Amino acid sequence: MLDKETVVEKKKLGIAALTMITIASVVLVVMGTITVMRMLGKNSLSIAVAGTSNMILGEVAGEMEINKILYKEESYVFNEDLVTVLVMGIDKETVTTVGGQSFTADEEGEFAGGQADALFLMLINPHDKNVNVIAINRNAMAEVDVFDEEGNYQGIFTKQIALQHGYGDGKEESCLRQVKAVSRMFHGIPINAYVAISMDAIPELNDAVGGITVEVLDDIVYPEYDMDLHQGETVTLSGEKAYWYVRLRNENIFNSNELRLQRQKQYLTAFAAEAKNQAVSDIRVAVNLYQTVHKYMVTNIDLNAFTYMATEYIGYNFDMENIYSLEGEAIQGNNFEEFYVDDEALQELIIKLFYEPAENQ
Repeated sequence: MLDKETVVEKKKLGIAALTMITIASVVLVVMGTITVMRMLGKNSLSIAVAGTSNMILGEVAGEMEINKILYKEESYVFNEDLVTVLVMGIDKETVTTVGGQSFTADEEGEFAGGQADALFLMLINPHDKNVNVIAINRNAMAEVDVFDEEGNYQGIFTKQIALQHGYGDGKEESCLRQVKAVSRMFHGIPINAYVAISMDAIPELNDAVGGITVEVLDDIVYPEYDMDLHQGETVTLSGEKAYWYVRLRNENIFNSNELRLQRQKQYLTAFAAEAKNQAVSDIRVAVNLYQTVHKYMVTNIDLNAFTYMATEYIGYNFDMENIYSLEGEAIQGNNFEEFYVDDEALQELIIKLFYEPAENQ
């Protein structure tokens, strides 16, 4: 017969074992859930929102296999494992001048969806574990689908590519139209996902990682915005200062958008590096940033896709050398600056980032 102490010990062991089994079960369920989310997320990112996987650049001679091209007498194959994401910084407060009067985007009506003041095409390459980014000049002249205020299609016109987002509802419709325009500019490359973020999110995102330190690239002196930064200064941007640093441009300087684009590239690199460093040691940082930006964002990246991206790509390489700008020429148009992309240089960039030499396959 068991004594009282033995019975108590066995009960303790039974409770401990049950507790361990329960914890193990919960862990397995969580791991299983994350695995399923990652799988679903990976699958969703493999579907193109716009574009085609069979692009043709330059002169093509003879019969080519699907996704292969002949460019300057060399054959290349499209990297089908690339994940491309169009990131849009949306400004609904862009002021334009019409007939001597100033209007905000909402008041003007034509661009009520807000202009894509910042456009970055992100390429995630699992082959070399790199994240490359192409900065697209907002004034790049491109084929834009134009609609009137009632939503009636008017046709394709050559306009600044940033305007495409405005010809929509400011939500999914605008995003899909902007994705289509960018894909068309890039000779039909597929774009898997999009993220449109209101520029109003910058102060919160900036402060969520403790601020971003930069060396000021050009003078930004606007007393009305409490901005008094001078080229060469090293400053830690916080709150509204981060917002104005990436948004303000001196319209009295020709091609001022290019100066601002350089600041945006600089800030994006510094922010990504800081966010990555913090997230590597604590994945909750990535989740917190996602929750912070969610209310400012329109995207087709759901929680499954985000989970996959946050766990799969966090170790990929990304720095200033991974950011490319489109080559071209800026001119003063009748009303606004116009940037004409060098198509030959664009084709070279597409080959470099989207394709691989066929002999390596």
